[in-house]
Amino acid sequence: MELTLFVTEEISEQTKPLFKLPWLLPSPSTMLLPTPRHLLHRLSHTSTTFINQLLSTFLTSPHLPLLPSHTLIIVSGNSNNPFIASKLISLYTANHNPDASTKIFNSVSLKDPFLWSSMIKTHFSNGDYSNAIRVYREMRESGMRLNYFGIPIIVSACGEVGDVREGERVHGLVRKLGFMAGNASLVYMYSKWGRVGDARKVFDEIHVRDVVVWTAIVVGYVRNGEAGMGLECVREMCRQRERPNHRTLEAGMIACANLMGLREGMCLHGFGIKEGFDGYSEVQSGILSLYSKCGAAENAWLVFCEMDDKDLVCWTEVIAAYAKGGRVNECLLLFSSMLDTGLYPDGIVISCVASCFDGNAREGKAFHGFLTRRKCILDQVAVNGLISMYFRFQEPYNVEKLFHGEHNGNAESWNLMACGYGKGGLALKCIYIFREIQHQGIQCDLSSIVSTIASCSQVSACHFGRSLHCYAIKFLVDGNLSVSNSLIDMYGKCGKLVHARIMFSRIEGDTVTWNSMISAYAHQGNWAEALELFDRMVKEGLVPNSATLVTVLSSCSHLASFETTERIHNYIQKCGIEMTTPLATALLDAFGKCGQVMKSRELFNAMRVKDVVSWNVMISCYGMHGDAISALQVFKQMEESCVRPNGLTFLAVLSACSHGGLANEGRHLFAKMHDYSVTQTVKHYACMVDLLGKSGSLNEAEDMVMSMPFPPDGGIWGSLLTACKIQNDVDVGIRVAIRATESDPANDGYHRILSNMFDSIGSWEEAEKVNPPKLAILQVDMLKSKKLLFHSSKERGRSY
Repeated sequence: MELTLFVTEEISEQTKPLFKLPWLLPSPSTMLLPTPRHLLHRLSHTSTTFINQLLSTFLTSPHLPLLPSHTLIIVSGNSNNPFIASKLISLYTANHNPDASTKIFNSVSLKDPFLWSSMIKTHFSNGDYSNAIRVYREMRESGMRLNYFGIPIIVSACGEVGDVREGERVHGLVRKLGFMAGNASLVYMYSKWGRVGDARKVFDEIHVRDVVVWTAIVVGYVRNGEAGMGLECVREMCRQRERPNHRTLEAGMIACANLMGLREGMCLHGFGIKEGFDGYSEVQSGILSLYSKCGAAENAWLVFCEMDDKDLVCWTEVIAAYAKGGRVNECLLLFSSMLDTGLYPDGIVISCVASCFDGNAREGKAFHGFLTRRKCILDQVAVNGLISMYFRFQEPYNVEKLFHGEHNGNAESWNLMACGYGKGGLALKCIYIFREIQHQGIQCDLSSIVSTIASCSQVSACHFGRSLHCYAIKFLVDGNLSVSNSLIDMYGKCGKLVHARIMFSRIEGDTVTWNSMISAYAHQGNWAEALELFDRMVKEGLVPNSATLVTVLSSCSHLASFETTERIHNYIQKCGIEMTTPLATALLDAFGKCGQVMKSRELFNAMRVKDVVSWNVMISCYGMHGDAISALQVFKQMEESCVRPNGLTFLAVLSACSHGGLANEGRHLFAKMHDYSVTQTVKHYACMVDLLGKSGSLNEAEDMVMSMPFPPDGGIWGSLLTACKIQNDVDVGIRVAIRATESDPANDGYHRILSNMFDSIGSWEEAEKVNPPKLAILQVDMLKSKKLLFHSSKERGRSY
């Protein structure tokens, strides 16, 4: 009675259209419109077969009115028929009316498995998975057994809500009833729970596998991050002559995109074209995503042009493809075309465009200004993209302006700030922002933790670094390899080798872990331990990379160990490790410091690409072994190449001239620094003073010291005083010693040099008088006895 009233209330507005349908007329020959009374009389004699045909018509033609037909079923006495009720439930479900389906279900007194399955499907189709499971439980309590058609629905519902207990029960029932053949829903359910291993076991138990089963396992692998296994299943599926459908192809494309497998993806693309699947929107989106992630911009553009429905996601994918290659003009043109279509940009597409400005600050700022002029609403995703862009431009002012703008910033923004400051070398700001993150109660991600630990390494903030270690332990991220590696590096650079070693021994590290520990030993001057750890690394089967070898060769340089350097060189050749420019430079530096200058020169000549560091090292190799002529020749070759000398280059070549006694060449090079816009530092002046002093030009050296644009340090005074001792020039030596002790009173080395100078000329009494208070008296006495002449102009111009 309740159901009849429900239908009667709803029928009033749809009765007239019902009587206008030609297939309900009483007779083809009757052209008059039948009255409701005449129609009801006709329907009272209608058979169940006619009703079934009527409902079948509605199933194939869902645009026809449902309620008039429901009325016919009620008045004809067929409303309690489970078969017809099941069809009605399906029709109401298709019309998104689960309440009507529930009333129909409750009105049927004798419910069969098909009717129960229809009701379960109603809740499932409307996304009400919990009620679907509830109806299934009521069915089981009533003693009714689920049929083959209802099993996939209830299994999928358990997968959606994560009801593991009920799902496993259904699995046991399926196994008991022998319904395993072709049941892909169990594979889907376990995959949905993240239990891919169990999904694979179910898949292996299914001996007759159709395309649905294969697709379920492929999708399961891909969704759970095992793209390689998913792609392997696609290959195995093709080997067993099972034709993939468009869903399989879509999952395969996603797997190729996650693996950056451009070649495999292109093969699947060709298969899709051959089989006619390239017209499906899902397949087109998967292909576009593949080419976008792999940076194949032209292919992505061709697929994009073939798409009929270009939504915002498609525009984002094709823009991202060009952004990966840094093709700014194409990105801006596509972004402008997208705006012309009437689509409004979201934060993701704005971030994609912002990512293509790698170091091109002018165009990046212009894009930001364009967004402002067009009054585009910048959500937090867009703001984060612009923050990353300005970090790449090394413009922290604009970063902070965006960060402290109208958006308060989410967790991603705070973590992005910490990472940006850390990578930009702003260690103190990175530590400060990390503290603010903690005060705000925001959860830190791994990137910000690693960046902050690295910042502690830069400023030797060991205490704060240890608190970060405690933070990592508290939030159970200390086992993460990146965090552990950064902690080892931090402890090593802070001189806490014991802590670094404890961290190293507790984890099963990768190459980066070993690099961090080896670098920690080398940084603290424990070069022998660094080499020993490298030998252990090789014995344990780990393959060192270029960073490892550069650190190890640096230790060889400090130990001047030719045998170890030669062994590492042979190892590099044996393993076929690419001889990068930094690696080759470290190798020639190691050979040079071991006295093997010719071997260094052979390596230097064999280098395809030489940067400024390579040239500097080669010049230094010749200089430290007294071959100033060869050092000058290398410098000349460097000038003829495309590499521009820097301050270290001139320091190396001036040092070579000093070792070789080439005073004129040194003067020329010192003056030549202005031609390359290289600023002369204290170290350059120290080299020149040493060079002039050794060549006997003490007065010129003294004049250079007095004319320096900055106060001389102890190294310069020491070089000049040593030169005075070598030349036995006591007069200049006394003047230099007085000024040296004035600048650095705690340095007793000046007194010893001056004392040795007096000893060398037989003035033992003066040697005994050498101490800071008596230096000036000693100078006056020496002047009176030897009638020394001073350069008055020099004295008047002195300020140090």
